[in-house]
Amino acid sequence: MKVLVPPQSGSKEGVTASRNRFGQYLRTRAIPVNPSSFAQGAVRARMAGNSAAWRLLTSAQRAGWGDLGLMMVRTDSLGQSYNLQGNQAYASINNNLLAVGAAITPDAPAMATPVALATVTITLTAAAFSIAYTATPLPALTYLMVFASPQRSAGRNFEADFRLIKCGAAAGASPLVITTEYSAKFGIPITGNKVFLSLVTMTKGFESGPYNTSQVVS
Repeated sequence: MKVLVPPQSGSKEGVTASRNRFGQYLRTRAIPVNPSSFAQGAVRARMAGNSAAWRLLTSAQRAGWGDLGLMMVRTDSLGQSYNLQGNQAYASINNNLLAVGAAITPDAPAMATPVALATVTITLTAAAFSIAYTATPLPALTYLMVFASPQRSAGRNFEADFRLIKCGAAAGASPLVITTEYSAKFGIPITGNKVFLSLVTMTKGFESGPYNTSQVVS
């Protein structure tokens, strides 16, 4: 239900407050789904591992991550900007490194800003799902991370549920084929359905801005 109230986010008793492009709204609180899938377990294991590793850092290392966190800006669900704490910066960088199979770093790296993809062309059928992009190949130590949605109605124009499907190789060349990985996650694409994609490049744990697009299965 759309409402005219001060900006708020979160749940109280049986009501959840949030917002979308049409404004602030209230809805009945829903219990989060906990499928205990392999992918969910892998993410939780990475977070647990990084939390344990954070406790083993020296004071100087934690201070370095604290300084880095002040330079890393995020936006919350109300559209407000905030900076990361040191442990959040540590987890953000090292979660990304682990996702692509790279080694974690105990020392805060120098701030980097990867360049987002310039163009993207999607090929999507029941038998093929690939992403052609520029610039290609990507710069050294830069990976393409592909986040995708479940299959949706072709008339849908907004998506908020993105899952990590595949990470390309360092300095990978176009195209990146994700047929097997997407089908294993969300099933074989069905003609007429739409898939939303959020594509980011990642260098030394830092992510570029997302290249968001969608494609109807042909």
